[in-house]
Amino acid sequence: MRQGPVIKPIMEVLEGRRAATPPVWLMRQAGRYLPEYRAVRGKVETFLELCLTPALAAEVTLQPIRRFSFDAAILFSDILVVPHALGQKVSFETGEGPRLDAIEDAGGLGKVRPCLDDEVLEPVYATIGRVRRELPPDVALLGFCGAPWTVATYMVAGRGTGDQRPARLFAYRDPSAFGELMDILVRASASHLVRQFQSGADAVQIFDSWAGVLPSEEFRRWCVEPVRELVRLVRAEVPEARIIGFPRGAGSALTGYVESVPVNAVSVDWTSEPAFVREQIQSRVAVQGNLDPLALLAGGSALERAVDAVLAAFAARPFIFNLGHGVLPETPIAHVEQMVRRVRRGGSTEP
Repeated sequence: MRQGPVIKPIMEVLEGRRAATPPVWLMRQAGRYLPEYRAVRGKVETFLELCLTPALAAEVTLQPIRRFSFDAAILFSDILVVPHALGQKVSFETGEGPRLDAIEDAGGLGKVRPCLDDEVLEPVYATIGRVRRELPPDVALLGFCGAPWTVATYMVAGRGTGDQRPARLFAYRDPSAFGELMDILVRASASHLVRQFQSGADAVQIFDSWAGVLPSEEFRRWCVEPVRELVRLVRAEVPEARIIGFPRGAGSALTGYVESVPVNAVSVDWTSEPAFVREQIQSRVAVQGNLDPLALLAGGSALERAVDAVLAAFAARPFIFNLGHGVLPETPIAHVEQMVRRVRRGGSTEP
């Protein structure tokens, strides 16, 4: 008998349909908390080398699927491969995070190309092809990029800072030059996402991890408008592209984001007020989130209560269970297993 098409639960939610059991995946689900990841990481000298070695990046992408049977695999890469492919020097220092050749003012724009060097990112697209071939048919493959604002904050400061002050000052002092950098990043990010779709990604997420540091008008100018244009450019090439937005820390400004940016789902962090998200956001688009990563680290009854609260808040409408940010490196594997079991049995409402 001829079988029907395989259903991918996350894609059903991104189409606007509620799943009886919310699909689940975790940001940073491949990482240092897994011994199999640490074994692969030990095979290369640098983190960037791992990201750009398809056989190893594909293996790391698949590891959490094998262990936890998540409903989505997310490409193992980094948001800073985009400035790397634009010609900016990028490295990752052990225990200290990324380091870039900082763009401190308009004169620094000469450090970046106007468009991506596709050959630099070809290994990323090869990784997607490898994962696609090995992934179970009901598991979605997610690509991603950093939002232009968040990527720009690292390019300007040369590293992560507590409030990304260097980029904020650059944008205030010389909005024209900062806008030029943002335009480059919008085009480069759109190209990167289109290639990910063409290589086999089912959907993509746009991470704006530093959206929450901006006041409302700057949030609109540097977060909302660039991501809206980024989505437009992607859909000009991939009309049915399914896209998740994650403007972390947006708070009440999230309403304006979903009204202006045509994403299929919005991911919310753990500080978001559930009633606000449910009534003002989930009535418009699917929601993803928002378990506190520290609740996952804590485990036990605290984790069960936190999982139940998230399900109670959002599971009645189209919803993808996730964290409010990424898995912390010290998270016990047993706690992730506990969380997945709890989600898949519907929390405390089922035996």
